[in-house]
Amino acid sequence: MGLIAAVCLAEVLTMLGFSTFAALLPFFRETWQLSNTDAGWISAIFFAGYTLAVPILVSLTDRVDPKRIYLLSAALAGAAGLGFAVFAEGFWSALLFRGLAGVGLAGTYMPGLKALSDHVGTEHQSRAVAFYTSSFGIGAALSFPLAGLLAEGPGWRWAFAGPGAAAVLAGLLVLLLVPRSAPHHLHAPDTALLDFRPVLRNRSALAYTLCYTVHNWELFGFRSWIVAFLVLLLLDPTMIAAAVILLGMPTSILGNELSMRFGRRRTVALIMGASALLCFTIGFTAALPYLVVVLFCVLQGFTVSGESASVTAGALGSAAPGYRGATMAMHSTLGFTGSFFGPLVFGLVLDLAGGQSVLAWGLAFGHMGLVMLGGPLALALLRPKPLPGDRAPASVAEP
Repeated sequence: MGLIAAVCLAEVLTMLGFSTFAALLPFFRETWQLSNTDAGWISAIFFAGYTLAVPILVSLTDRVDPKRIYLLSAALAGAAGLGFAVFAEGFWSALLFRGLAGVGLAGTYMPGLKALSDHVGTEHQSRAVAFYTSSFGIGAALSFPLAGLLAEGPGWRWAFAGPGAAAVLAGLLVLLLVPRSAPHHLHAPDTALLDFRPVLRNRSALAYTLCYTVHNWELFGFRSWIVAFLVLLLLDPTMIAAAVILLGMPTSILGNELSMRFGRRRTVALIMGASALLCFTIGFTAALPYLVVVLFCVLQGFTVSGESASVTAGALGSAAPGYRGATMAMHSTLGFTGSFFGPLVFGLVLDLAGGQSVLAWGLAFGHMGLVMLGGPLALALLRPKPLPGDRAPASVAEP
């Protein structure tokens, strides 16, 4: 448990700068005269940096101690945060440093999970993944109020410098508290570094990876634009956004427990279906009373995180021996492709539909509902197998 706690704490620290730009998006949109599409690009480039770097960095964890990759990437994440604080002056400089921050995340998130899984037994792996992925969400949620507090206090540049320093601290924690992966954990595959054909032939892992892709499309579209949406209605949108996201975090762990008990494929499909239904609804609540909007945001916060641990544990648990790092690399690459397009397409739909009207927000959120329906479809077509730790009774067992 000490190792799990240390790695989860490090994950929270590296995530404190995750939502900083989203939290301050209304400020930057006005100060730098950004269009919704410009703002969408700055939000999306973070995930583009992640997506471009993650195939290499995470695949290397099959061949190189993931701790080494983590330490270098935590240093890069720290430099990106401090660089934004010192040098960002507009669209292009913001684009550069947010892209570098995405590369830093690529080398800390999944490599951190690989380092953890190398030292956790198979019977505890699914729960360890649930705690770790929840730490991702906790850090992302805390970054909202932290950004608001620092921006209102010493200034917006400190809102990026503080999380940059936290990423460096995370690297120190991993350096001191996480053991190196023993050679028997590094089962170098026979294929070349970026040859993902064996991973793509794994139907179970691929099904959960496709679910992760549409999950991230919704998750990061929601998180990138929730503050801008709440600005229409609320006095302190960063605190409300953080509360919405934090309230949803236990559902990631609960969703994984339900998957283990009642069947992973069935549970994930039900959660994704409920989340799609809320996406079709939430944008149109902008015209309704304050408490109704908050209620729908809280419900969305619950469902948007509910399948996260289940699908990541599903992909990791379905990985073939020697291809765990490659499977995680493909999982992250496709998953964060969704993270890139979610915020960007949200901004494009918002602009094309007229900007700040109720209809525009309804359509922008609604497009994510259409995307989410792809998750249950992938599960129905690929029919992933249960994991060894799943305990579904025969009456509800997955075929």
